[in-house]
Amino acid sequence: MVDVDTPPNFSRLPEPFIGALRELARTRRLLVALDFDGTLAPEVDAPEHARALPEARAAVLRLNDMPNTRVALVSGRALDSLIAVSDLPDSVLLVGSHGIELRLDNPGDSVTLNAIEFERIDLLGEVLGEVAKSFDEVWLEEKPAGFALHTRLASDHNSRVAHLVARSETAAELDDLTIRSGKNVLEFSVRSTTKGEAVQHLRAYTNATAVFYAGDDVTDEDAFAALSADDVGLKSGLGSTLANFRVGGPIDVARAINLLADLREGDVHEQ
Repeated sequence: MVDVDTPPNFSRLPEPFIGALRELARTRRLLVALDFDGTLAPEVDAPEHARALPEARAAVLRLNDMPNTRVALVSGRALDSLIAVSDLPDSVLLVGSHGIELRLDNPGDSVTLNAIEFERIDLLGEVLGEVAKSFDEVWLEEKPAGFALHTRLASDHNSRVAHLVARSETAAELDDLTIRSGKNVLEFSVRSTTKGEAVQHLRAYTNATAVFYAGDDVTDEDAFAALSADDVGLKSGLGSTLANFRVGGPIDVARAINLLADLREGDVHEQ
């Protein structure tokens, strides 16, 4: 029996967005690409404690089991970290380190750095390690092609100064670094890739006829920029964005992808 006094989960989503999802659900081959932190999972102080909301994880699993539908997580996290916190089947495609690391259907896909890049990483680690030690509650996360300087727990003053010092000190020692600003994090990499390039790669890899992408951070804007007219981009949270739709946060993202799964069910996408 349907409880008519209880609105459906998607009732809080904007009507134009619901209409866009209806159209998207009819596409022949759908790629659902999702950021993790701040999108599927609420932000937490300790990155290793992050977990997707149960509603979001359930929707991901539903979509992943559908024919002609692939699901991918596209994250700035190192791949090992993403595997640990997402806890999803191997059939879910994973992109870590903003596109540097891949877990596709071939387990052999991985990042391969050359000797010069390894030397640059060692020097980068020394420089950023000194910066991190100079400020309270600032810490360094090692990644396959660089490091992330985390300042979430630091004071606003220490966070700003740590970022300025890190930029200055690394510029004095190394050139041609890729530097990405995120929420309370500054990432340095010796190799340049973006989430936009990752989405383009996934689109071709899956032969997708349309893409749904959801993300919350500055680095997700590269992915939104890579979307086409037939795709749907969803911004989670505040901030300027190129996405054509926005929701308040992870709980609304969970509602959105559950609705997409509802609309995708049936045989319309198998025609």
